[in-house]
Amino acid sequence: MALRPDEFYDHAVAVADGERRLPLARMTGWEISPFEPDGLRVAPLRPPVLPEPARHGEDPSDCDACRDRDEGIWFNDHWRLVRIPRVGVPLVLMLHPRDHYDMADLPDELAAELGLLSTRIVRSVQALPHISRAHVYRIGDGGAHLHVWFFARPEGQAQLYGSWLVVWDDLLPEYPADVAEADAEIVADALVACHGGHRSPTSEPVA
Repeated sequence: MALRPDEFYDHAVAVADGERRLPLARMTGWEISPFEPDGLRVAPLRPPVLPEPARHGEDPSDCDACRDRDEGIWFNDHWRLVRIPRVGVPLVLMLHPRDHYDMADLPDELAAELGLLSTRIVRSVQALPHISRAHVYRIGDGGAHLHVWFFARPEGQAQLYGSWLVVWDDLLPEYPADVAEADAEIVADALVACHGGHRSPTSEPVA
């Protein structure tokens, strides 16, 4: 059984300093870290807050993802894919179920399609020129409606490898929107070809 919230907090602060600051993560010493360890310090660890605050969209009637179910670059009956604007890496996409589900309550048939569709999105992104990798993230602490992130890592940028990519994305200048939009359209067309669906929620489905 996992530690209770108070037990977890006591366990963590046992290795913290007098201000409840934990030691720097080993990750800050990696060569892919965007930060130099000198001068960095960890924010004080705050005590647990119970009950946890509600995530956005816990009530489907107040869920932005449900309201926007017909917005995106690719659709089928169950899923939609959107391009996230104003990012630093070449392309960031987000996949949502069109109906209100989180990962834990996805019906089995949608869960199976999520796996296949995620793989096909990764293939389509990695087929773009000058893209080496597509990273996939599912977090879910901020929104109750399932949303899966796909981040394209630019070719040759070895410092952007791995788990620090999302931080580098926040540090980099905004990537040219016209280039990202054109690449997103290529990915959408590739999905129509390999997975079916369509580019517009009002267009005829592709078999």
